[in-house]
Formats: sequence, structure tokens, C-alpha cells
Amino acid sequence: MIKVLKKIYNHFIRRKRELYIQDLVDKGLKIGKNSIPVADFFFDPSHCFLIDIGDNVTFAPNVRLIAHDASSKFLTGYTKIAKITIQDNCFIGDSVIVLPGVTIGEGSIIGTGSIVTKDVPPNSVAIGSPAKVVDTTEKYKNKLKSQMTNSKQFDESYHIQIASESKRKEILESIEASGTCFIK
Repeated sequence: MIKVLKKIYNHFIRRKRELYIQDLVDKGLKIGKNSIPVADFFFDPSHCFLIDIGDNVTFAPNVRLIAHDASSKFLTGYTKIAKITIQDNCFIGDSVIVLPGVTIGEGSIIGTGSIVTKDVPPNSVAIGSPAKVVDTTEKYKNKLKSQMTNSKQFDESYHIQIASESKRKEILESIEASGTCFIK
């Protein structure tokens, strides 16, 4: 019974997200193929027509795209607004905030918790507050592959939603032994 209720709930949440995004698109948001957020997000609803998202963009939970800065109204009587562009094939990490006037170049990765205040060049890894470019995606990929040679890798059967207690224990033991592991 719980599985059925969970399935119904997840369907409801997914449909609610789809309808909300469609409302933003109707108001001018541009969002490419395979770029739908999978969890909570905020795409500036009052200025969504200033947001342009390319194809195959992955959004982790709690991403905020804010195309306006109302603090300027306090000083000038006017709210600053500017475009946000996220080009194709980007990964935007958990709780990232992207501010007005920013372009994130194709193939870039923005690390968890970053606040993006300036443009990020294509194929870059940017982290921090404010976000700074720390690597290219190619160098980052090579570092990850190097780490993978010294770490255990687990298949999909180890995902938290379906992993048995013994599989969770195996993951913990692997992390204790090497500091990290990878899951498909």
C-alpha cells in the first residue's frame, strides 16, 4: 500500500512541476530539451522571460535563477533586471544561485552551494561564493577517473532507495577504507 501511495505522490509532484514549468514557459521562459529540474527549484517567476536554458541541462535540487536585483530599488527607485543564459549540457549543483546578467557556458559544471555572479566560460568547473572557475571539465574528468582507479564502484542496485542493509554496509566500509567511492 505504501508503495502505491508513494507512486501516486511522486506522480502528483512530477505533474505539479511540469505544470509550473509550463506556466513559466507561457510567460516567456526558454527551456531546452531534457532540461526539466527533478526537484525543488526557483526560476524567477516575475522575470522568467529573461531566462534562457539550453538542452540537456541537469539541475540538482534547490537551484535558484534570479533575473532581478531589487536591492537597487532601495537606492535608485528602480529594480535591476538582466538575462540569465545557461547553455547546453551544463550541470548546476544543489542549492546554486545564479544572479542577473550571467551566462554559463556550454558543458560547464557549477558546484554545490555556489553563487554565480559573473559569466562562466564553456567547459569550466566553477565553485564558491562568489563562484570562481577552478578547472576545466576535461581536467576535472581526468581527476575523477584517477580517483576511480583507487576507489570501489557500485552499480544501480546500491542506490539508497533500493539498497539492502548489507549493501549500505558495504558502501560505508568502502568509504572508510578509501575515503570515497562511486555509484552508478
